[in-house]
Amino acid sequence: MIYIKNRTEIEKMRAAGRLAANLLLYIEPFIKPGINTLEINDLCHEYTLKHGAKSAPLNYKGYPKAICTSINQVVCHGIPKKEDVVREGDIINVDVTPILDGYHGDTSKTFIVGEIPPDVRQLVEDTEKAMWIGIEQVKPGNRVNDISNAIDDFLTPKGYGIVRDLMGHGIGRNFHEDPQIPHFRQNRTLAKLEPGMIFTIEPMVNMGTYEVSFSRKDKWTVTTRDNKLSAQFEHTVLVTQTGYEVLTLP
Repeated sequence: MIYIKNRTEIEKMRAAGRLAANLLLYIEPFIKPGINTLEINDLCHEYTLKHGAKSAPLNYKGYPKAICTSINQVVCHGIPKKEDVVREGDIINVDVTPILDGYHGDTSKTFIVGEIPPDVRQLVEDTEKAMWIGIEQVKPGNRVNDISNAIDDFLTPKGYGIVRDLMGHGIGRNFHEDPQIPHFRQNRTLAKLEPGMIFTIEPMVNMGTYEVSFSRKDKWTVTTRDNKLSAQFEHTVLVTQTGYEVLTLP
């Protein structure tokens, strides 16, 4: 069931979203060669606690850390660890979800570390652009299909693989709510967008196949099946009376 948020809830979602956005701004200067992902996790967790919030991923269905850090061929849900050191030429997605006053703010960004090849930079830029193309489809009367198809129409002709096993999602008091938001073409009729709906748009885009593998070892880490690079960007979006509002901006 899709839960429509009231004014009070929307204000709380705005506050949680701003905190999530500011958390990414805070961590960005630290993301450089030599830092490990556990250090990134700890900095984000300390910032979250300092601002009166808690980290939604921590202990969520057994997830062991406060954020997700996904380097290069890791699509999402990479678990921060001391052994994972950020290096020159890496791309790394940092996904944060603070809970403030009972409500979730969810956002992520793929950071570029130093110099990278032009095709990798293009992947990162196209992934961010695809997210915004999807966001621009958010308005009352449109359907989730419009978001999915607009993203697909932009990315597929460029030869990218759009991950199908993981999608955007409704969000509010719960980390994951209805509706699901696919980022690839949909031929079935999905939910109509109504004012007060809040969900994430978060395309995961691979340089090769859309197929992914789920770690049997840690039960969380998702990697590209062909070991090629992957990028992701994410915002939490509110459907307004006339269009959309991105809640995870500073």
